[in-house]
Amino acid sequence: MKDDGPISRLRELSWRRRLTETEAAELRDRLAAGPGARADWEAESALNAALDRLPAFPAPSNFTARVMQAVDREAARPRPVRWSWSWSWRVLVPRLAAATAVMVVGGLMFHQHNVRSQRIALVKSVAMATRGQPVLSREALENFYAIRRMSRPQHADDELLALMQ
Repeated sequence: MKDDGPISRLRELSWRRRLTETEAAELRDRLAAGPGARADWEAESALNAALDRLPAFPAPSNFTARVMQAVDREAARPRPVRWSWSWSWRVLVPRLAAATAVMVVGGLMFHQHNVRSQRIALVKSVAMATRGQPVLSREALENFYAIRRMSRPQHADDELLALMQ
């Protein structure tokens, strides 16, 4: 039987006790309004009557203890972890930190590799440019700055040139 509010309420009442006259009248009115509900209600009534004819079964003396043991066993069984914000922060923050550290280290390694590649390319280009050129002597290198100053072009003093003419 589908779950119709008032009919479901009356069905559950019929499981526990006999319906009163007003409840039975309300049920007749509801069943008359729904065409398929009458067959479902008759099947439900037949099932309730069959259950009422069954003999009452006495509960064993240790029934409560057995129920409590079953509850304890059920409580001790591990449950799947449900999503909650506290769970997500405890699990996700360390993972996020580890992923960030891996990304930073990877970025630094990539940068270092690029710098090294650029330096190697620079050394190779300098080696190609200096091939076949004479190597400077030690004395030239020791006096490099003095030689450099001497080889700079000196600007002409325009005032001195004008006075000499």
